[in-house]
Amino acid sequence: MQRSAETQTPRIADRAGAQALVTGVLASLEALEAVLARESDHIRVGRMREGLADMDRKSALAAAYFQGLEAIKANAIVLARFAPEDIETLKAAHLRFAQALETNQAVLATARGVSEGLVKTLVDEIDRARTPTVYGRPSQAPSPYGRSGGARSQPLVLSRSL
Repeated sequence: MQRSAETQTPRIADRAGAQALVTGVLASLEALEAVLARESDHIRVGRMREGLADMDRKSALAAAYFQGLEAIKANAIVLARFAPEDIETLKAAHLRFAQALETNQAVLATARGVSEGLVKTLVDEIDRARTPTVYGRPSQAPSPYGRSGGARSQPLVLSRSL
């Protein structure tokens, strides 16, 4: 099976090509890091829609970055010979990116946990309001179907237009 010309990794033959490859990968890495930082900032303050607005751009930048990494792996020996200082710069940038990615994942996990907690609290409040009380204590009427407490839950409907 042959790869098409556009998916083949470029072969580097000189110092200028090595520097151009590393510069291109650094540019996509920095742009991706900026998108992640913007996403984290928006989500951290509760602006989910704005935070998730750049999903297409983030996907495109991630794809470009991974393609660049594949090209760097394929040309590792040549890059080490022609541009060792650029490789060190790329390694440092990759470490910064890993930290930004870790921060982004923590922010997303926190937002997911908070939203799950809010929905669970809302469901508990709705169930508590529907549970009849007898002498101040929650009680439950017997089910004609022989099921106990689990059958009283009803679907939860949320409005996205609020």
